[in-house]
Amino acid sequence: MTYTIEGHTGPWEVVIGLEVHAQVTSQAKLFSGAATEFGAAPNSQVSFVDAGFPGMLPVINEECVAQAVRTGLGLKAEIHLWSRFDRKNYFYADLPQGYQISQFAHPIVGTGTVEITLADGSTKQIGITRLHLEQDAGKSLHDQHPSKSFIDLNRSGVALMEIVSEPDMRSPEEAGAYLTKLRQILRYLGTCDGNMDEGSMRADVNVSVRKPGEGFRTRCEVKNVNSIRFVMQAVEAEARRQVELWEEGGTVEQETRLFDTGRGVTRSMRSKEDAHDYRYFPDPDLPPLVLAADWVESLKAALPELPDARRARYVAMGLSPYDAHVLTLERETAAFFETVAAGRDAKTVANWVTGDFFAALNRTGLGVEESPVSADALGELLDLIADRTINGKIAKDVLAIMFETGERPGAIVDARGLRQVVDTGAIEAAIDQVMAANAGKVAEYRSGKDKLFGFFVGQVMKAMQGKGNPALVNEVLKQKLG
Repeated sequence: MTYTIEGHTGPWEVVIGLEVHAQVTSQAKLFSGAATEFGAAPNSQVSFVDAGFPGMLPVINEECVAQAVRTGLGLKAEIHLWSRFDRKNYFYADLPQGYQISQFAHPIVGTGTVEITLADGSTKQIGITRLHLEQDAGKSLHDQHPSKSFIDLNRSGVALMEIVSEPDMRSPEEAGAYLTKLRQILRYLGTCDGNMDEGSMRADVNVSVRKPGEGFRTRCEVKNVNSIRFVMQAVEAEARRQVELWEEGGTVEQETRLFDTGRGVTRSMRSKEDAHDYRYFPDPDLPPLVLAADWVESLKAALPELPDARRARYVAMGLSPYDAHVLTLERETAAFFETVAAGRDAKTVANWVTGDFFAALNRTGLGVEESPVSADALGELLDLIADRTINGKIAKDVLAIMFETGERPGAIVDARGLRQVVDTGAIEAAIDQVMAANAGKVAEYRSGKDKLFGFFVGQVMKAMQGKGNPALVNEVLKQKLG
């Protein structure tokens, strides 16, 4: 179903493009050897280059270039073997050089695509216009002093990848799905940690509206949105603002706006600058960036398996598309699943991982990588079910104990006497006891009330404290009831 906003004059279509700034995962900045660790003391990770000292020359960080190329390859994009750095000139207090080194005319990565999956299961291709490398600015702190702003240059010079999409998205859901998928790809590649709450991934959201069938109208840019949920809310708020403006007879002016997360509205920040306002010109301190084709090929050959390929492989293993989707959302989850699934039935493992294991993680507020139950331990638990040492119900109880204590499942089963009963004689004795105590229901069952069978199973399992082998209990019970 096509997403539209209903106005007084009929439906309006929303047009969305995203410019995502993703901090490159690297130990040093783009043009200096200063560290990039998050949360360090203010101005403790600043070189003379980052601080804009006169005469300091930038030196390109090869790993940052490699990370950009890996990202481009992961986005199925064109890698430009020749690219160039430009100076983007503007004044800001936390930009000590008075310009930002960026790529304008000749980016390192060209056009690519990202496939998104929507809630109804449909897929859509979102075009990538370009990916370019640039350095981040510092940070102005306005809440440290009543009349002064403080400057922290730790972020100054940190390598960013700006990933620009085509205006291919048509709803808040599509924008959210695109950002989710892009973050997933970057995390699989290891090129950006995607921690939006730490500012290492943030989005500028370009929004315009139009009547169905029209060309593009004027867009506005909502700057520096730092969560997927806020991106979706910003699209909705800005689109509705523009619809109201057009329908009142006004016009939308191209400008940069901010999203007020508390009030759920956008507000004007500044008029939108054009390229000529920044007086771009090639950075005289940096020669063009020339990549060797065989170096790019070596990076391509070493790429990890990406989410789409892994999801398709899981479906081929017998998993449902939904389970495959859930298990590949995070690289750590997929790795956990694969360790448990090695040599075991994939569907059974998927059911346990996405069911009881995920439920236990949610209860404890932990991520997969923090789980007190390792993949090996969960595999051992499933083996105890497979060899009929315990049944599924007891296994759920054992898993809960494993989360509480970190003990191995075998030790828990032995220490607590939880091995299931597979002795037919003991099962027969329990069934005889239940049938004797419920003679009336036995007569009802034998007169045709088949639905009572579940009652008898429950009573027998209760009598055996849940330790009866379910298959044997069912088999013997059918024989006894006749």
